[in-house]
Amino acid sequence: MSDSLEFVVEAPRTVSLPVAGSDQRFPVRRIYCIGRNYVAHVREMGGDERRDPPIVFQKPTDSVVQSGSIVPYPPMTDNYHFELELLVAMKSGGYDIPVSQALDHIYGYGICLDMTRRSVTEAPDSPRLPWELKKSFDQSAPCSAIYPVEQVGHVASGAIRLDVDGVPHQNSDLSLMIWKTPEIIATLSRYFSLQPGDIIMTGTPDGVGPVLPGNVMVGHIEGLGDLTITVGERQS
Repeated sequence: MSDSLEFVVEAPRTVSLPVAGSDQRFPVRRIYCIGRNYVAHVREMGGDERRDPPIVFQKPTDSVVQSGSIVPYPPMTDNYHFELELLVAMKSGGYDIPVSQALDHIYGYGICLDMTRRSVTEAPDSPRLPWELKKSFDQSAPCSAIYPVEQVGHVASGAIRLDVDGVPHQNSDLSLMIWKTPEIIATLSRYFSLQPGDIIMTGTPDGVGPVLPGNVMVGHIEGLGDLTITVGERQS
């Protein structure tokens, strides 16, 4: 195959995230997301507290937004929510990764927001409603820089907190995740071949809530700095 390909439309750009302490960047291949991974959040969503297999969904790669950005209020909703999460960035992967080997495949960690249309205008409020309409819209995946394992170690505990306009909303600890990071990786690899460049959003603690244009969200995870996002005007 020729190295200089000609495309019939403009080729999509390579999506990437900055690497803390480096001029290099982390290329994003796929975004895997885990739902309802803290007991207190399961309760606030009215769910069952049993340790069922994790809920898995994906976001498109081009939904990534970097820290410091203004994210427009999305169309087709009047209930736009924040969900702060630990991000895991993969350097390798494959199928059927054992839990005992899962950490070996991690490049680093970061902070992310799973922005959510909690309700969707003109759509039935039903469990059968595709999660893509609520979760996988444009600019729904704000992410911080990636912190390599060599800098921060493997992140399994520590404060996770989100403030909106300086007011605390989410305040928990990563140790309260129902499914720990190695278990998440092992489970995903049963269904997908994980690859370098994949990122995983590991679920949000309780305290999720709505934001409006002009609100400033600041997410913090101990040892990983901050993620700052401003909500812009409604997208038309």
